[in-house]
Parts: sequence; structure tokens; C-alpha cells
Amino acid sequence: MKVSAIIPAAGSGERFGEAKQFKLLAGRPMLFHTLQPFLRSDAIDEVIVVVPGDDVHSTHRDVLSMSAGKPVKVVAGGSRRQDSVKRGVDASDPDSTLVCIHDAARPFVTEDLIQNSISACENADGAVVALPSKDTVKYSENGLVKDTIDREKIWLAQTPQTFHKEKLLLALDNADSENLTGTDESALMEAMGFSVTLIEGNTNNFKITTMDDWERAEQVLNSTLRQTQGTMGS
Repeated sequence: MKVSAIIPAAGSGERFGEAKQFKLLAGRPMLFHTLQPFLRSDAIDEVIVVVPGDDVHSTHRDVLSMSAGKPVKVVAGGSRRQDSVKRGVDASDPDSTLVCIHDAARPFVTEDLIQNSISACENADGAVVALPSKDTVKYSENGLVKDTIDREKIWLAQTPQTFHKEKLLLALDNADSENLTGTDESALMEAMGFSVTLIEGNTNNFKITTMDDWERAEQVLNSTLRQTQGTMGS
């Protein structure tokens, strides 16, 4: 069984204010931190990075320099996330049976999360890393509470999300024909009636969307660096 990792990183960073995937985080582009666990993982056979068209060549050069021999490809993205994912899937090895998709803006993914999402696909069409909600969840309309939702049934989706490749392609094609736009690939799989299981994630696997998130990421990395230096010095 071959697994292709796809990292959509083609966003313009409109909400953040700049293309954060290339912004330096602890001295290296955020994308560098995100890619490392996939390049190290024995469960991943190739890595495909999807970036803006103007950044394909420079990103390919940089990723190759850190790939340690693992096959890597860099392709140009589309206008929507699902278009970029489709281009990544189309570029994947014809022999790969699973695709593991991960947000470029989640730089603290672990090899265990990657492996767990892959393993869960033995008994389902796909697997989503997610966190159970700890908060009471309210449903609102026009700023007014309409309902309180049972939080025991609420999970907050993260990535990686891993799917059987042929079924994901069917879901992506269906989204095109039905004019559906999903905030993640699981939504497109769910629309087709495919089975998607949940894998518990971790709180450090957060997505960097705002400057507050960026500052939190710097704190996590600086803390990790201090711990590493302390271990080396002892």
C-alpha cells in the first residue's frame, strides 16, 4: 500500500495579511516545519506540495534540499482548496492507494497522527483527525441563540485527513459536477455517502490563522528549542 501526502499551500494569506506558508517561523519557513514529519514518516511514500504558480520552482528547490531522498513534487494550485487538492491527487504516483492531506498552516503535526489517520482507513473510506468539543456549542441565527447542541456529538476537525484515493477522486469530481465547495475534503466525501471515521488529535496541532496563532506557534517552538538545548547540555 502506497501513501501520497498532499500539502495544500496555495493560499494567498488574505485573512492573515501575507502568504504565511513562506513566513519565517523560528528562522525557517512555516512550510518547512509542516513538511518535516511527512518527510520523516516511514508511512509516507511521497510528498506533493501545492503552492501558488509563481512559487513552484523555488519551493521545489527548497523542498528537495530537505527531502533526504524521499520523492517530492511541487505543483501549482487552483483557485479553491479542493481545486488545489485535486491537482495534488492528479500528480500523485499512479500506484498510491491512499492520500494523506494536511494543512500547510498546521506546523505541529506528529508522525503518530499521520500514522493513525492512515491505519484507520483499513476499516473506513477515510479518516479525519479531530478534537472532541470541550465547550457548550450554540447554534445561532442573526446573532440570537436558536439551539444548544449536544457537545458529546461535536468534534472539531483538524488534519491530516486520509482517504482512499479513488473514492476521493469520485468525491472531488462529484463536487465539480454539483457545484459544491467544501471547507475540507471530508465534507466532499460525506456528500457522497462515504464512511469517514474520527481519530483523536491533539491541541498542539492547531491551525495558524491569525497573528495570535502565530505568536502561540513561536512560543511552542521556542519552548521546544529550550528543552532540546537543556537536554543536550545535561
